[in-house]
Amino acid sequence: MLQHQSSEPWYVIHNIDEVDSPALMVYVERVKKNIALLKSMIDDVQRLRPHVKTHKSKEAALLLLHEGLKKFKCATIAEAEMLASINAPDVMLAYQPVGPKVLRFLSLIKNYPRTTFSCLVDNPDAARFLSEKAAAQNVTVTVYVDLNVGMNRTGITPDERAVALYTLCNKLPGIIPVGLHVYDGHITDTDFATRKERCDAAFAPVETLRDTLIKAGFAAPAIVAGGSVTFPIHAKREHVECSPGTFIYWDAGYQQLLPEQPFLPAALVITRVISLPGNNIICTDLGHKAIAAENVLARRVRFINAPDVTFISQSEEHLVLNAGENHSYKIGIVLYGVPVHICPTCNLYERAVLVEDGNVTGEWKITARDRKLDY
Repeated sequence: MLQHQSSEPWYVIHNIDEVDSPALMVYVERVKKNIALLKSMIDDVQRLRPHVKTHKSKEAALLLLHEGLKKFKCATIAEAEMLASINAPDVMLAYQPVGPKVLRFLSLIKNYPRTTFSCLVDNPDAARFLSEKAAAQNVTVTVYVDLNVGMNRTGITPDERAVALYTLCNKLPGIIPVGLHVYDGHITDTDFATRKERCDAAFAPVETLRDTLIKAGFAAPAIVAGGSVTFPIHAKREHVECSPGTFIYWDAGYQQLLPEQPFLPAALVITRVISLPGNNIICTDLGHKAIAAENVLARRVRFINAPDVTFISQSEEHLVLNAGENHSYKIGIVLYGVPVHICPTCNLYERAVLVEDGNVTGEWKITARDRKLDY
């Protein structure tokens, strides 16, 4: 007997009146589907090292652990500590620790012996400082040399300078070089063929560097490469670990940029109409504090159930929209929005409200939005 299929839109929440706005809503079934899709896009789940910067949540990380993903990537000490607190086996801090971060990182290594930690280095002075502090505390740190393949944000060029740094790290006490880290976030072409061509060209010097290191007598270095944009390309390379992050929640920005990746938007922001200040104007409570605001105003959120509104202004607690003449919006109506950039949007919320089977069922604390965790 065929089951009745509801025609109700997927995002509608039956008990939405129980949720104050603005709020971040996570649709758990969709999160699980996104994880399953990620696994289907690679030949070996052990080559996945997802970045946790998007969700920053223990519960989301536990879902990944339960699906067999054992390696993780993070950007902050707090994210690393969050992962260690749930016994994640392998955590890469995709950052070169400097100043007080070095001692914080060494403290993590000592306090969480069940987790294998690693970090990045791209500079001889930073490597020496890390070595000095690690050796003084009788700690050995696994390091990856961070390579600059065109983004010009961090990293060292993949040439003789990288060979020299890798060799130096191998000689310094307290640190052990095991691999190379490559982030090609400057490649953002929507056309997949163009994106692949640019990604392959950026990766070619990395392959040459790997071969040079092997010829110099080093063990074959592990390679961690790419993010969400180049994930399908690096997923086809043997022995390369891939570290997408946004896949778990997805967003409107990547939905438009990456049509070949059919992940589902799994985290929305809800907002309510709070004022009708003019014939064609509505005001909602989705201010700067509730949605990532680094993009221009018209590219911060896309409302699923209000696709035709245009953006007038935004301040800390208000988003003003043009709804057109004779609109039907009333005070209290809920708008469901897909963030254009979900990662910094998540960081604005203390907790995510969970939605399962169309109902609010609980919440996940966004633990690692804090810079320092208190355990």
